[in-house]
Amino acid sequence: MRAAFIERLGPSENVRYGELEPPRPGPTDVLVDVIATTVNPVDTFVRSGMFRTPLEFPFVISRDLVGVVAESRAPGFARGDLVWSNSLGHGGRQGAAAEQAVVAADRLYHLPAGVPPIEAVAVVHPTATAYLALFTHGGVRAGETVVVVGAAGNVGSSLVTLAVEAGARVIATAAKRDADYCMSLGAAEVIDYTDPCVPERVKTLCPRGIDVYLDTSGDNDLAAAVDVLAHRGRIVLLAGAQTQPVLPAGQLYMKDCSVRGFVISHATTAELAEAAGTINRLLAAGRLRSRATEVLPLSAAAEAHQRMEMGQLHGKRVILTPQWSDEHR
Repeated sequence: MRAAFIERLGPSENVRYGELEPPRPGPTDVLVDVIATTVNPVDTFVRSGMFRTPLEFPFVISRDLVGVVAESRAPGFARGDLVWSNSLGHGGRQGAAAEQAVVAADRLYHLPAGVPPIEAVAVVHPTATAYLALFTHGGVRAGETVVVVGAAGNVGSSLVTLAVEAGARVIATAAKRDADYCMSLGAAEVIDYTDPCVPERVKTLCPRGIDVYLDTSGDNDLAAAVDVLAHRGRIVLLAGAQTQPVLPAGQLYMKDCSVRGFVISHATTAELAEAAGTINRLLAAGRLRSRATEVLPLSAAAEAHQRMEMGQLHGKRVILTPQWSDEHR
């Protein structure tokens, strides 16, 4: 079996492409022939060692896949089923960047009929991240107002889509060139993130304050965020692993507000399954689609990781495909 893997933690140059022994499923597992996988920021964190998690070397990278069931010893899945997963490649689980992957049945979901695998694999991870940020941790409800910083990115665009779909009003910040795109997703207003008066603009647009504030850019300016929050507003941190912002604690607690961080790698299988239900519903309705994708062979995994870390993939999803999977695209 050909795979992209590492034999030790470190830079993207450590990613190798070659032959490994094919995996074997256990009694609660499903063996999947991989059609496509992706490259996420968190994949680079695992590979580099920034995000510490149990690994067994050689370690196959990547967490997302769409594929075809090759063998199942678990109920609910049959040979030939189109399926997807977005929680491999950490927590002791081998990754998806291979011709075959073993997936625990409680981390595997059927792909809705008619959804192209390449389109699906591009959105399942950012959309699950957005779902957990908005609902599991942010408690967003219909009628509330949400600020999404970095709304044109992969997670940011999913945040806008899901928040609007749930009946929330979205104020987006993004580059001026991305304003039309954010509006097309349903954002009520878009503010140029380079505007030095962003907090004042937000206050003008929402005098009563913001219910949920999410910053996908990783800047995590908590002083500005707390200042625009409404009574019992919530800040959800989901990016910027190395940031150390100043928290205006007095203002935060006087407004009954909260700050909560989360890492999708810590999500429970029940939380991921709940997100998957919404993802499948929106996929089937044609509501989820990546802004831009680039399909590369699995052998280009090291290059894709390098480009991710150099910031060359703004708004673009890199899809990696094993050679066998061409007919399924």
